[in-house]
Amino acid sequence: MSLVLAGGRVVTSLDPPAVVEADVVVDGGRIVRVGESASADERIECDGCLVIPGNVCAHHHLYSALARGMPYRLEPPESFVQILQRVWWRLDRALDEDAVWLSAWSGGADALLAGTTTIVDHHASPNAIEGSLDRLADALDGLGVRSVLAYEVTDRDGPERATAGIEENRRFLEGGYPLARGMVGAHASFTLSEETLAGCVGLARYLDAGIHVHAAEDAADERDAQARFEMRVIERLAEAGVLGPRSLLAHCVHVDAAEIREIADSETWVVHNPRSNMNNRVGRAPVGALGERVALGTDGIDGDLFAESRTAFWRAREADPSIGPSWILERMAASARFAGGVFEEPLLGSVTSGAPADLVVLAYDPPTPLTSENLAGHWAFGLSARHVRDVVVDGEVVVRDRRLIRAAEAEVRARSRDAADALWRRMDELPAHPFEPAGGA
Repeated sequence: MSLVLAGGRVVTSLDPPAVVEADVVVDGGRIVRVGESASADERIECDGCLVIPGNVCAHHHLYSALARGMPYRLEPPESFVQILQRVWWRLDRALDEDAVWLSAWSGGADALLAGTTTIVDHHASPNAIEGSLDRLADALDGLGVRSVLAYEVTDRDGPERATAGIEENRRFLEGGYPLARGMVGAHASFTLSEETLAGCVGLARYLDAGIHVHAAEDAADERDAQARFEMRVIERLAEAGVLGPRSLLAHCVHVDAAEIREIADSETWVVHNPRSNMNNRVGRAPVGALGERVALGTDGIDGDLFAESRTAFWRAREADPSIGPSWILERMAASARFAGGVFEEPLLGSVTSGAPADLVVLAYDPPTPLTSENLAGHWAFGLSARHVRDVVVDGEVVVRDRRLIRAAEAEVRARSRDAADALWRRMDELPAHPFEPAGGA
């Protein structure tokens, strides 16, 4: 079906920034022209609006969607490892099949409504592993969200579940969904044995896939690698064969100069999650030193990349005043380049002929001129998710006038609230997770 987004100001590229006044013509899921339009099956008037490429969240935990407002009754955690033991590793063990689907739907819906069209997710549900990635893909496909999915393999719940996690990644990678692709997921070095890490690498090589793994999010990860293997995290991952241009390292807060060189030399992607890092008090990632292959993610905080990118900029600028607003656009473009690589769509994240038609219409009529030269300043100090009016994914309108098109939203939100209440009750029956890293928390 053909579609025209007519009369708007169009951001054709984020890096380098380029803004033109034009119509965007879409057919067969792709942009066929940016310029003057002809007749089409559907027309969306965009006068006074800004049309941008859909945002990409390069690291998410959709299962956190049902944790919003969750009660907490244990002793307050005093370290990052205790946060995992007392919150997230209890939550993931309490997930059942219904909660997995509803958390993916809820998180995906919120992301779409915030202008995020692609989600790279890292999933864990140790008591509901088999088929869990299909449940995510089904929920996200139903909404119209593009996704890259992986199951978080770990030894913290025993070798049987580690093996089941590898199998879930294999099964999903060998399947197929129109808007979903897969990676091999792994939690972090400090919860991975040599055998399990080798199993993840072997699967990735066999299926020609990238690996999505947490790396040096907290100093405990580095202490564990040094205590068990007498090397740092990135050196261990490099020796195991994890690094490479298709793999994604989440966080990299505590990497040192040698590790940064290893990441750069291997052309491995890094995803920066500043709001989560601040919330968990793990430290400040050396994003200025990590180069151009730094994408942005939310790490389960939400699906709002406007909020994440602005926080990333302000946080980075606080450490390095030479960083300007254009850094935001570079990171957003990097996120799209990563996702485009997984989908074999190099034009993903641009509004140009031949690109996938993933587009967001922002009801943003600024009080000052908006040009290619000052787009970054508008992004840093003007744009937000409240401006999202319409969203198109793969050429289909999935949000119109701030409402989801494909879903009975009120009905599913009500189901989610019931599922969250049941999930919280199951969590109350679980103690803190007993797993401890070597070298201390």
